[in-house]
Amino acid sequence: MTSYTAPLTAAPQPAGTSPVPAGGRDRYFDLLRALALFRVVLYHLVGWAWLPLVFPSMGVMFALAGSLMARSLARPALQVIRSRVRRLLPPLWVLGAAAVTAMLVEGWRPGPSAVFWLLPLSDPPFLAAGWAGDMAEPLWYLRAYLWFVLLSPLLLRCLRKLPWATLAAPLALSFGLAAGYLSMPERIDSALTDFTTFGACWILGMARQEGVLARLPRYVVPSVAPFVLLAGIWWARRNGFGSGAELDGIPPADALWSLGAVMLLLHFSPSWESWPPKLRQWDSVITLLNARAVTVYLWHNVCILGAAALWDTMWDIDLLAEQAPWLLESWVPVLLLAWALIAGCVLAFGWAEDLAAKRRPRLWPNGEPRRRSHAA
Repeated sequence: MTSYTAPLTAAPQPAGTSPVPAGGRDRYFDLLRALALFRVVLYHLVGWAWLPLVFPSMGVMFALAGSLMARSLARPALQVIRSRVRRLLPPLWVLGAAAVTAMLVEGWRPGPSAVFWLLPLSDPPFLAAGWAGDMAEPLWYLRAYLWFVLLSPLLLRCLRKLPWATLAAPLALSFGLAAGYLSMPERIDSALTDFTTFGACWILGMARQEGVLARLPRYVVPSVAPFVLLAGIWWARRNGFGSGAELDGIPPADALWSLGAVMLLLHFSPSWESWPPKLRQWDSVITLLNARAVTVYLWHNVCILGAAALWDTMWDIDLLAEQAPWLLESWVPVLLLAWALIAGCVLAFGWAEDLAAKRRPRLWPNGEPRRRSHAA
């Protein structure tokens, strides 16, 4: 890919919003990211097929990342790409050290593809069964994110020249793949599928930062988005959703539904430099989830597995098994236990995100010291 390094002009701010100062945080984005992480953990525990319809977490996360990437590209592109890749890799390496060790203990022998544990341009090798498989399952997101970062300078250039064609291109490719018009080797096919499924969300996030949405009449997005959502549902039902197939197993439907939801979330988005009064009580939790988003995402699967295994041991307590089987069968204690294990992973491994960002390592970055210093 040919990169260009000339600084890009600053993006116009959407009309009707209060711009977040350069280098500041948009707390609305922080709220969406925290909700997306919570929904991911809940979905991977309970598996309710309707949860991605209520809140399409992956589309939201890619859209937020695309918007922030476009904002960063006001600096030289190569500098931005190096920074983003650097922030991604150390948390992956920490997970990889644990996963590869587990696989070696189980008899796995590394081959040339093991290099993808260092740089996830493709899926790293892993054992499908056991803890190693659960550790490796979330890595598709890192692989997709890495490719979006690498392609962002080109995508941004295309967006500025042909915004609607650039936005529609991933959707067209998604339907082309589903129809069998494009045939790729497996490693390329999985990466291309992720790009076509969530590429429109990433580009829409960039379009929001560039002011493309703000230049539309206010009625356009809320008028179009419901039809995009309905098209996603129609395609999903046409391809088995509701009778066994999940939304993320039907890429074109997932792409349309995610895009429609993201259109509405970005259209109605305020720009919060500080929290509205009703959300201030959640500041610590949301701040922590955003500061450790990669750690939470990478480790949540194995934490869910561990929580389920630990809770299953409660059946050995005769009093509980006889008097409260409903409690032992409930998913709520498993969810709470999973979040407790995730908190342990944040304490044990979250420092890798600080090192990746060239910050002083912190055990529990929920913003408390900063808030106390401001209060003083």
